[in-house]
Amino acid sequence: MDFLDAKEIQIGIAVAAIVVVATAAYFYSLKKSKVGSIDPENFRDFKLVKKTQLSHNVAKFRFALPTPTSVLGLPIGQHISCRGKDSLGEEVIKPYTPTTLDTDVGYFELVIKMYPQGRMSHHFREMREGDYMSVRGPKGRFRYQPGEVRAFGMLAGGSGITPMFQVARAILENPQDKTQVHLIYANVTYDDILLKEEIDRLATNYPGRFQVYYVLNQPPEEWTGGVGFVSKEMIQTHCPAPASDIKILRCGPPPMNKAMAGHLDALEYSSEMQFQF
Repeated sequence: MDFLDAKEIQIGIAVAAIVVVATAAYFYSLKKSKVGSIDPENFRDFKLVKKTQLSHNVAKFRFALPTPTSVLGLPIGQHISCRGKDSLGEEVIKPYTPTTLDTDVGYFELVIKMYPQGRMSHHFREMREGDYMSVRGPKGRFRYQPGEVRAFGMLAGGSGITPMFQVARAILENPQDKTQVHLIYANVTYDDILLKEEIDRLATNYPGRFQVYYVLNQPPEEWTGGVGFVSKEMIQTHCPAPASDIKILRCGPPPMNKAMAGHLDALEYSSEMQFQF
């Protein structure tokens, strides 16, 4: 009897091992089958299925992917190139960062601020549901790997929030990633703040890992955030101190990027600790 029991145990272990291997192979094959929907060399067309006006000059555009289970295939920290036509009918190509991740299947979204004289802004302003957008990618020098740093400081201005939001969301929604995120987000007025509801939701859901400090040049009454332009003192207070295991990301209008680079250099953040989108 003892011999038979041992034999049965060995068979059971073997069967369990086969099941584990088969299950792992199945899920690995599913993961491998998630081929991206974009091409780095050639433009592909994606249908606009929903346009949501968020303010007088900001809208959210949702584009359908080829199937309900398709993913865009954009590495964290990368962007896409969108092709359209300006008011004169001339072709224009401009980079944008989706606010969605590959965990959002079947579609991707862009939050676009449309400027009166913007060439690509004209194209987005004229788009209607059912129209198609030509997209190429991925593009960009930054590619995030979970756990590569202990903490990120993020200095964003205006529409420069989109790559920061993409990286922050990917970090925070990954339960295995313990990276801290400290965001300083500057705008002219309160109404200029993009993705505020989504950013505040991250702060509420991940209070120990994500902090945001808003800065306004023209704040409303009873404003408790920063006032004016982002200063060295704000960076010292709200971003991680210089260290070999941190990185400061910046993305905003050229004058802001230049000013932030000067502040960071003065605060002794080395070039290895800085990255500009």
